Amino acid sequence: MAERIAIVGVGQTHHKSKRPDVTTAEMCAEAVERCLEDAQMSMKDIDNIIMGSFEVADGYYSPDKWIIPELGAVGKSGLEMQNVGTTGGVVAATGFNIAATGLFDAVLCLAWQKMDEAAGAFGRGGGGTNEYWTGQFPMSPITNFARRAYAYMDRSGCTEEHFAMVRVKQDQCAMKNEYAQLKLGLTLEQVMNDALLAWPIRRLHMCPTTAGAAACIVCPEEKAKKVTNKPVWVEDWFTCHQGGSLTMAEDPTSSTLAYASHLVYKRNGITNPPKDIQAWEVYEPASPAELRWIEEVGLCEDYTAWKLFEQNKVGIDKEIPFNPSGGVTATNPIGATPVVRLVEAVLQVRGDAGEHQIPGTINRALATGYGGQGENVIMLLRKTL
Repeated sequence: MAERIAIVGVGQTHHKSKRPDVTTAEMCAEAVERCLEDAQMSMKDIDNIIMGSFEVADGYYSPDKWIIPELGAVGKSGLEMQNVGTTGGVVAATGFNIAATGLFDAVLCLAWQKMDEAAGAFGRGGGGTNEYWTGQFPMSPITNFARRAYAYMDRSGCTEEHFAMVRVKQDQCAMKNEYAQLKLGLTLEQVMNDALLAWPIRRLHMCPTTAGAAACIVCPEEKAKKVTNKPVWVEDWFTCHQGGSLTMAEDPTSSTLAYASHLVYKRNGITNPPKDIQAWEVYEPASPAELRWIEEVGLCEDYTAWKLFEQNKVGIDKEIPFNPSGGVTATNPIGATPVVRLVEAVLQVRGDAGEHQIPGTINRALATGYGGQGENVIMLLRKTL
């Protein structure tokens, strides 16, 4: 029988567009040191390490070879994982699975991306810098989300102004998050008048290139209760990389998020997501995606989320506290981004999110990882067993 597991410590770097002051290994060590300090543990207490980045975006192979010595983790058992945008999600899911075996007392999950080095532009460009910024490459993130955005507009009746409302909300949240990269103080006019990349996607709608890392420590129940008096329990997790749906290249409206989240809801007795879950950290690489994602996780009817923004119902202290950290449009160290979502969800459940803390008690939180062809990783957290 699987062990019940909990996250006992989290840590992340202050995310920036460039970190010339550190190597990749030193940047990873920053996140791990904060994570160990948060858990009041040392590397000696860690039995297993699961780590990963989107290697193509970094431009080098098997970076664990020089990261592990920097962490003081030589000789530890573990695995390196990667799966493009969902890399951090599969890192976390693998860590959960290993912790649930009960074979290890403490599993460290670490993910990173240092996009100011090597081929970092490739990671966002889908093939090259020029193709990315002009939006001409047929499967770049920009053209992908442009197709999604105008398909959403066609089905819902929302306008470009609603997309701008989403971006302003995201920025307002990021302004309160000390770890977020972009804190711009945006207005609707600034977003609406920003450079157009591929209609209706504007530059401010897209996630930035980021140097950053994030980590968490997962323990079986008995160990977790000894380590901390505020464990955050991992209630469920699920990875979905196809689920019978078409890829985004074949259908711009396709996604596995609805399928994956509803499966997790069903097996955990969640019948009313807006009531049963109090915090949401969902991986949205472009502002317009947040509208569809809000719908797919069950917070409103299909193609109606834009009305929530029109009614000013989405925000940290609003009816729908969606992505209170500022989300991926503020911070996107690709391989680490799902772990950043997880770390932020843990902070919300613990009540430790600082200025971007959602008011009231957070009993449940949902975090997700996302990959460019519509794949998703779902991570459901609880305050109590």
